[in-house]
Amino acid sequence: MMRFWRFVLVTASLLLAPLAAGAGPADAGPSSDPDLYEARTIVTGEREETRRPAFEVCLLKVLVKVSGAPIARGDPGIPRLLATAPSFVRAYRYHDRMEGIPHHDEQGSRDRPYDLTVSFDAAKIDAALDGLGYEAWLDRPTLAVLVAVLTEGRRYLLTRDGKRGIDQKDALEAAAHQYGLAILLPAQSILEERDDVTVPSGEGEMEDLRPFASALETEVALGGSIAWDATALGWKARWHLQTAEGETADWQVAGVSFDDAFRNAMAGAAAMLSGHAAAAAGLERK
Repeated sequence: MMRFWRFVLVTASLLLAPLAAGAGPADAGPSSDPDLYEARTIVTGEREETRRPAFEVCLLKVLVKVSGAPIARGDPGIPRLLATAPSFVRAYRYHDRMEGIPHHDEQGSRDRPYDLTVSFDAAKIDAALDGLGYEAWLDRPTLAVLVAVLTEGRRYLLTRDGKRGIDQKDALEAAAHQYGLAILLPAQSILEERDDVTVPSGEGEMEDLRPFASALETEVALGGSIAWDATALGWKARWHLQTAEGETADWQVAGVSFDDAFRNAMAGAAAMLSGHAAAAAGLERK
C-alpha cells in the first residue's frame, strides 16, 4: 500500500472533475472494473465541430483517471497535448440521449444530444503521462464507502440494497467510474449487525473506519457525509480516507451539487491512493 499523509482540503474547486460524466446504475457489489483508457462526455449532434473539442475533454479525463493525479487543463504541457487529442483516439461511439424520440426536423437532428464515448491508445496515453512526470496507476484497491446524507432534518445512509438516495447512489457510481475506482457500498444488514461500525455524523472527527473496511473485506475505506446547506443553496461534504494500516487523509468541499460532492470524494481518494497527495494539497485547480 502506497503511503500518504494527513491533511485537510478546504477549497471547493480543488478536486472537482474537469467535466461531469453521465451517471451509471448502482450495483449490488463492487462496480465493474472500468476501462481506464476510455471517457465519455455529452455533445450536440455527430458533427466534427462538436466532436473535436469533445476529444480534448475526454483526453483530459483519461489523463486524470489513468494517473490518479489532479491534472488540470492549465498545467504545463497539457494545452499542447489537448491540441493533438485526435492523434490519441483509438475509437469512438455515440449514444443518442433521446433514443426512441422521433426527429422532428433537420434542425432538431443537428441539436440532438449524444453521449460520446472515446477510447484512447493506451501506449500513447502512458507515454504522454511519462512525459508529464506521471505514470499509469494500475494497482487499485476496492474502496469501501460509507456515506451519510443529511437534508431537511432527515438523515440516511447510502446502502447497496436501500431504497433511499437512489439518485445519489447513481451519482456516486458515476463519479467512481469517471476516476477508475471500484467501490463497494454496505448492505443494510452489515450496519445493523456490526456494532463496531460507526456512522459518519457530519460533525467533529471521523471515527475509525477500519472495522467498516474489515466488514466489507477491503483494505481501504472512505467515509463521509453530505449535507444540504439551504443558505448556500448547495451541498457541503466532508471526507475521510483510511487504510488498513490506519493512515488517513481528510478533505472537504462546500456549495456544490451532490454530483460534484461525489466527484470531489473520488478525485481525492484517487489522488491519495495513487501517491499524489502533495499535488492535491493547497492548489486551486480549474
